Amino acid sequence: MTNQDVFSKDSTYVAHTYNRFPVAVQSGCGATVKDFDGKEYIDFGSGIGANALGFCNEGWVKAVTEQLHLVQHTSNLFYTLPDVLLAERLCEITGYSKVFFCNSGAEANEGAIKLARKYGREKKGDHCHQIITLRNSFHGRTVTTLAATGQDSFHQHFFPFTEGFQYVSINDRQQLSDAIDDSVCGIMVELVQGEGGVTVLDKEYAQYLETLCKENDILLIVDEVQTGIGRTGTFLCCEQYHIRPNIITLAKGLGAGLPIGAILMDKTSGEIFQPGQHGSTFGGNPVVCAGGIEVLKQVCTEGFLSSVSAKAAHLKGLLVTLPGVADVSGLGLMIGVTLKEGLNAREIASRCAENGLLILTAKTKLRIMPPLNITLEEIKRGIDVLCKCLSEQTYS
Repeated sequence: MTNQDVFSKDSTYVAHTYNRFPVAVQSGCGATVKDFDGKEYIDFGSGIGANALGFCNEGWVKAVTEQLHLVQHTSNLFYTLPDVLLAERLCEITGYSKVFFCNSGAEANEGAIKLARKYGREKKGDHCHQIITLRNSFHGRTVTTLAATGQDSFHQHFFPFTEGFQYVSINDRQQLSDAIDDSVCGIMVELVQGEGGVTVLDKEYAQYLETLCKENDILLIVDEVQTGIGRTGTFLCCEQYHIRPNIITLAKGLGAGLPIGAILMDKTSGEIFQPGQHGSTFGGNPVVCAGGIEVLKQVCTEGFLSSVSAKAAHLKGLLVTLPGVADVSGLGLMIGVTLKEGLNAREIASRCAENGLLILTAKTKLRIMPPLNITLEEIKRGIDVLCKCLSEQTYS
């Protein structure tokens, strides 16, 4: 089997919903991956932050494989040990009261929306169902999470979208305050807008937002699908903001490459759902949860999160010296690279793939989200490729 064989089968049999780069991934270890033609790449994308421990991490593979030999799935009408152990560990680490497991970030955000609307209805009446989100946000690709997403470009083709969302500009206190009335049951934000261009929320704004929620009995939802599980250098990004949301949504890095989503609920939100009001066939799957337990074990090992911050500082220091780089944004190993005028992020990413580096884009920026355990040697190899590609475009 060659790369071209894979491309051909994909073109024939797979729905054309992705604008793929011409790379067919066959195998990998850490942040290094090979294609079917034997070419090696450094991975600066980690499956858009999902492969938190890189490719085929030994401890994670062992945990998943051992669970596969016990039981791979059962209905949520019954109990499984990995499900409750992962929930227990998440609550111990974060101090939250309850966890609901699903299969993706979009599903976690859907569940959070349902929680806020049920809370608003029970507290204030049927009229209390509006949820405020931020312009330029991204919360998923279901009809409802697309509606929650504050980007007009996503509000096309699939009408009618779910009603009950309004959008305010990021870091604008007055606009936020003006939007709040008795119909608002929740506010949902990303602390770092990933798909929106790796834009970081001001800490003072986030704290003001939390205060408004408390004063108006509104649930605060923080979407940490990309920022959670150590991505920004703390287990949860909201730790750096010194805020305590009522609901936090997680996914991506928690599964280390297997599909999982999670909703963390505090004491206020943790008792809202009653039996039969929410569910998921594969939510809490024992194999995925076994892998998640291993992820938490490694991420919470002493020194791991500080190493994420150290590698992030090292990587940013290298990026700002590269030709064609105008600015670097983000927190931890969630980095946005603004290019100088005349450079196109998609074209640069394509050139990087040709030269052995897998890198992401976010609007007009390059986006870097490597495995959290990427080595300094892998960082150097990736930066060398990026420097080469930027130099060719900048000086051509």
